[in-house]
Amino acid sequence: MTAALLYPFILVAGALQALGNAMNAQLRGRLVNPWLAATVSFLPIVFVFTTLFFTMPTPLPSLDSLSKMPWYAPLGGVAGAVAVFGGLAFIDKVGAGPFNGLTLTANILTSLAMDALGLFGLQAAGFKPMPWLGGLLMAVGVTFIARSGGKSEGGEAGVGGKLLYPFILVAGALMAIGVVWNAQLRGALENPWLAAAVSFVPVVFVFALVFLLRPSPLPSREDIAGVRWWMPLAGITGAVAVFAGLLFVDKVGAGAFNGLLITANLITSVALDHFGWFGMKQVKAGPPRLIGAALMVGGIVLISLF
Repeated sequence: MTAALLYPFILVAGALQALGNAMNAQLRGRLVNPWLAATVSFLPIVFVFTTLFFTMPTPLPSLDSLSKMPWYAPLGGVAGAVAVFGGLAFIDKVGAGPFNGLTLTANILTSLAMDALGLFGLQAAGFKPMPWLGGLLMAVGVTFIARSGGKSEGGEAGVGGKLLYPFILVAGALMAIGVVWNAQLRGALENPWLAAAVSFVPVVFVFALVFLLRPSPLPSREDIAGVRWWMPLAGITGAVAVFAGLLFVDKVGAGAFNGLLITANLITSVALDHFGWFGMKQVKAGPPRLIGAALMVGGIVLISLF
């Protein structure tokens, strides 16, 4: 199978990833406690992948493949979960466009660095000016998007949202690293369903442990009654992107994979803000935001082609 045939699936995964961030924000709003919301978001993922593994238990990893597995490979889900938790806690404060623009820019620049230097077992491709020019275009584009995110139908966003930007950038970088770690986990465990389950189990353990240590505030009956059926499925929509990376990043390369994922994620994010879907504050896609999106897509094209 040629790498190009995988592109449609990767694009769908990127769109679902953006939807998952908005859905997680609504889940957190209803469940009040962010650690409880994160646990609820990730539990269905573990259930689904564990069930699929028991349904299709072969192939199983050999002792040789397990012995060669890097120590950090099972932590790919934890690295990616930082971005999910960031969306769950902060996306309603900064908007879907700025949040995803920042995470995606950090994601793609980290991916370029990993491809260039051959980090975490990737084949070193060396420095290529055109992809890095694409990364620069993405950085300029996200500046346009972030600066246009202050106006909404509800008024002006406070300066406090901008104080979250460094955390969001770190979350985006960890997202890119988590994709590569998950690919290595899949290579060691051989069975993709087992690899996905192993990747997400530590995430649920961490969030559930923190919730037990910090159980307040708790949602009221009215809060729980307001939970819509689709809110707890946010983690599953985001897990599609994780599973895609687990299967395909070594076939198309970290730069191209994240470029495609980011294109779909970005377009979906701008649409989420523009139409106010899934309870997001409506922020019209005016000229600055559209120019920023076009610059980011242009940067992604340079990264993917070169």
